[in-house]
Amino acid sequence: MSSMHLSRTRKWLISSPPLQWALRQLRELLIGALRQGPVPQHVAFVMDGNRRFARSHQIETVEGHNLGFEALARILEVCYKSGVKVVTIYAFSVENFKRSKYEVDALMDMAKVKLSQLAQHGDLLDRYGARIRILGQRELVKPDVLEAIDQAVEMTSRNGKAILNVCFPYTSRDEITTAIRETVVDHSKPVPERPRSFSESHISRNIAARQRSPSSTSISPPLTHSSSSSSISNVADSTSSSTTLHPDSPPSHDLDDYPPTIFPDPEAITEKTIDAHMYTAGNPPLELLVRTSGVERLSDFMLWQCHQNTEIVFLECLWPEFDLWNFLPVLVEWQWRKKKAAERGIGVDRPPAPAKSIEAI
Repeated sequence: MSSMHLSRTRKWLISSPPLQWALRQLRELLIGALRQGPVPQHVAFVMDGNRRFARSHQIETVEGHNLGFEALARILEVCYKSGVKVVTIYAFSVENFKRSKYEVDALMDMAKVKLSQLAQHGDLLDRYGARIRILGQRELVKPDVLEAIDQAVEMTSRNGKAILNVCFPYTSRDEITTAIRETVVDHSKPVPERPRSFSESHISRNIAARQRSPSSTSISPPLTHSSSSSSISNVADSTSSSTTLHPDSPPSHDLDDYPPTIFPDPEAITEKTIDAHMYTAGNPPLELLVRTSGVERLSDFMLWQCHQNTEIVFLECLWPEFDLWNFLPVLVEWQWRKKKAAERGIGVDRPPAPAKSIEAI
């Protein structure tokens, strides 16, 4: 009985206005301290543990996902306040379609509502100047959900300070396959032909044709019977000459005048070439990837973007429980490692690839 009273007292203290104010002030102070050091420019989250949280707290699975969205809103605010420019979240895997129809439909409906809430004027993304980008296979999304997603993207399209990449529905293998396919298509197109000057022999033939053309059109003297055959022959030659070398007739071309079709060199395909066709083209390199729920695997997420300097952190807490107090030690440790790497002169990040001419999905 005493433990029950203690628990109620603890909840009352935590929810009391004075303590809430003190916690907010402490929170702002800690975030301000983080900004004094290096801050990862691109952070990714695998939001795992919503269903397990629901089971452990004996609530509906959908309610667990709703609490997961609230955790996302808290973390986005921490990231953008700290100076993170790009946040990428694993919202829905292609493999999630294998779950029950009830859960899949509930997740789709939630995506419609929650993305619209995030994109509302004056809400979280608008306050921090962040725009939404959807990365994944659009053809797998129902039309009504796709319409709501496109509306949220349009509402934030003018924000230019930060980015929220929503991977929905997504797998890294599909992203890499798409990037390679687009690279192959680009290298299957002929290189545009440059303007080519005429060859010397071609110019000489044209000049000779123009010089001979006046004589071919002159009036011949009357022919005698004795010289008729030779004259006829000469007339035929003249007619032939005037026909083939007339200045108004199109010039003849040799086979050498048509250059062979040239395609891009496959040896020119590099890591940057593939980078430029990824969904995250133009974003800063991925510096920090966090997965909650204690599962230590990437689950087909950001496999290409995880490079030699990406810090990957696996946490035991479930995603609905994830907040500043779980994230703060991760950021502090990342800053410490970054400073140590800078002292040793290593950990130089690769530059971001140039963005595509048309925006990814």
